[in-house]
Amino acid sequence: MDRADFTLLHTLRVRWAEVDMQHVVFNANYLMYFDVAVAEYWRAIAAGAAHDFHDDYMKLYSVKATVEYHGSARYDELIDVGCRVARLGRSSIAFAFGIWRGAEHLVSGEIVYVYVDPESRKGAPIPGRLRSAMLAYERVKPAA
Repeated sequence: MDRADFTLLHTLRVRWAEVDMQHVVFNANYLMYFDVAVAEYWRAIAAGAAHDFHDDYMKLYSVKATVEYHGSARYDELIDVGCRVARLGRSSIAFAFGIWRGAEHLVSGEIVYVYVDPESRKGAPIPGRLRSAMLAYERVKPAA
């Protein structure tokens, strides 16, 4: 995982409530860090757009999440959370994540979302305006 592939890197400070009895970030909290990064991603792609994407991304449902631990962050450390679209399908988006403490790569992960029609609760095509905004923002072209 190459840090330079991420257009979005968001810095967080590890809070006391996020560490466990071993004095490292509790494993499930890395998913929360991913979620914060996704929120920052939506904010970033909307910054230069004429359209508010809130209604679009509120129709994304998570269907898979994976986390790989390479190291541990500790209380009060600054970490950078990278978020990028790794794959962009007809109705699904796979976000890749990386977490670093300085140059040290601590965590890798992925969350897959499916765009859903709220009435049928079935997968639906990702709106073109959202797809275009993501592709324009990304530094590395996502796989199809």
